[in-house]
Amino acid sequence: MENKIVYLNGDYLPLPEAKVSVLDRGFLFGDGIYEVIPSYSGHLFHLDDHLQRLENSLAGIRLSNPHSRLEWQAILEPLLDANFDQYIYLQITRGTASKRDHAFPENVPVTVFAMCSNIVPFAGLNVGVKAISMDDTRWQLCNIKAITLLGNILHRQAAVDKGCAEALLVKDGYLVEGAASNVFAVFDGVLITPPKTNEILPGITRDVILDLARKNNIAFSEDKILFADIQSASELWVTSSTREIVPIVELDGVMIGDGKPGPVWHTMHTILQAYKQSLL
Repeated sequence: MENKIVYLNGDYLPLPEAKVSVLDRGFLFGDGIYEVIPSYSGHLFHLDDHLQRLENSLAGIRLSNPHSRLEWQAILEPLLDANFDQYIYLQITRGTASKRDHAFPENVPVTVFAMCSNIVPFAGLNVGVKAISMDDTRWQLCNIKAITLLGNILHRQAAVDKGCAEALLVKDGYLVEGAASNVFAVFDGVLITPPKTNEILPGITRDVILDLARKNNIAFSEDKILFADIQSASELWVTSSTREIVPIVELDGVMIGDGKPGPVWHTMHTILQAYKQSLL
């Protein structure tokens, strides 16, 4: 059973008792950022990397970080249950002002909310999933992990409506990322993922995979992926903190490779699981 105690502005309390004002800028404007941090057997995964991304997102919306890294760790760890693989959802908004105004309010405390949920094993991981491609209609600052996710939601729902697990987004003819994931492709045995720009979220799982590829002599490159070339890829994956590495075996109704998770995915999936265990 998931832990139903959450953190809100300095207090740990039951989820039904956690409430914020209707004037909170997160509610009115989507004026805030969030972070998702996996935890395995009670150990937060790459916490410093996640907190660095949190700091980058806060700086991107001109909001001061309310806590040090040690303070964040002390806040989050009581939410964990070592008996489960879980993830922390952490959200920070610009707080509650006395009136609705687009301009930043002055001297308003931020709103900090955190909760923990169990990671549910992703169905279909070992057989692969289907995806669709769509033009990327989101805003220009996708590197900020903002809570304004309507664009991502509409893309993902379009995929769900077609019986697919993810929407892969295309911008100016290039594959950039998924609606809620980073994207990898394998061409001629080389693992390729788009470089970090404002067009993609700098995924922690993405970076872990590249580091593990480097340490295990798996050929890789950070480079643009021309969407017109994607059907010649032997493998296609999406990655995220809670789903880890998911192989895509069909895109827009066309089979990728032989229609099964490929050998590079099997290798990297095994390496990632061993790496997680080594950190416990």
